[in-house]
Amino acid sequence: MSDPIFYKNKIVLITGHTGFKGSWLCHILANAGAVVHGYSLRPPTSPALFELCGLEQRIHSETGDIRDYGHLRKVFQDVKPEIVFHLAAQPLVRESYRIPRETYETNIMGTVNILECARLSTSVRSMLNVTTDKVYENREWQWGYRENEPLDGFDPYSNSKSCSDIATHCYANSFLSKQGVAVSCARAGNVIGGGDFAKDRIVPDCIRAAIAGTDIIVRNPHSIRPYQHVLESMHAYLLIAARQYKDAALAGCYNVGPDDRDCFETGELADIFCKAWGEGAKWLDKSDGGPHEAGFLKLDCAKLKSTFGWKPRWNLATAIQNTVEWTKCWRDRGDVVACMDRQIENFYRKEL
Repeated sequence: MSDPIFYKNKIVLITGHTGFKGSWLCHILANAGAVVHGYSLRPPTSPALFELCGLEQRIHSETGDIRDYGHLRKVFQDVKPEIVFHLAAQPLVRESYRIPRETYETNIMGTVNILECARLSTSVRSMLNVTTDKVYENREWQWGYRENEPLDGFDPYSNSKSCSDIATHCYANSFLSKQGVAVSCARAGNVIGGGDFAKDRIVPDCIRAAIAGTDIIVRNPHSIRPYQHVLESMHAYLLIAARQYKDAALAGCYNVGPDDRDCFETGELADIFCKAWGEGAKWLDKSDGGPHEAGFLKLDCAKLKSTFGWKPRWNLATAIQNTVEWTKCWRDRGDVVACMDRQIENFYRKEL
């Protein structure tokens, strides 16, 4: 657990800390002995992993909107963070078609506000902006996108995250690198794991249907995505932020995703889920005629591997199995925090 141990006593600020990924990150860092501060809206779902883990009692949690520059600036001044993880966003493709303006305001100007606060800070040494694999101009080709491919984004969510990525690059070049602040973007694939209750995501949709005893509805069974367990992306985020803290020359853009063997069609993922869940779970192919979503998307993660020696630890079947384990623990009123701790221990125990 060399990367989590680095964070002991480090002052860390996480935006979007009440979300699914933010909650896992808070939990890992709190366990590692970091002084964790969070800035976010209230949890976006009910139930919410943040509340189930009792994180409000374990970290310093500030309720706020990243579009509120004045509030955010005060938090930076009060907290004096050394390391910043920027996860706050409007994260849903289909929702971005419903509220495009709010999506752009949050994902672009929210990011600019974070960057401006980092620019004016005297304490920040390392910052990571978590974007998405959807930042690339998607040409539906069969090989993985590399970090030097053109950025674009078809839908408002993907496009706004591309803009967030570009703004980060600009601030890094124009201001932050000159001030000794190392800044990177992490472009992660589809993340799954226990505690994700979001709407319009395939695994949470599978879980809701399985618990209700109804058929799982799969909108686009032939779409291909890079799926990975949340601990894979958390490990990469922690690794990048820690290593660039020590060596700013490592700052840059990094794809974070599974190997090719874990880029699956959505229908295949549903098959793996149904097998892991049992209890007669099954799925139906039923398109709802929703807005455009990419049909094929894959990442080339060679840069992350060669720079940091990183590689995926869990395949998709293991990721699904751990997701099912956590979910059934929650459903059966078990100790979900202990379940998370076991999974974290098992993840870091596995030798690369």
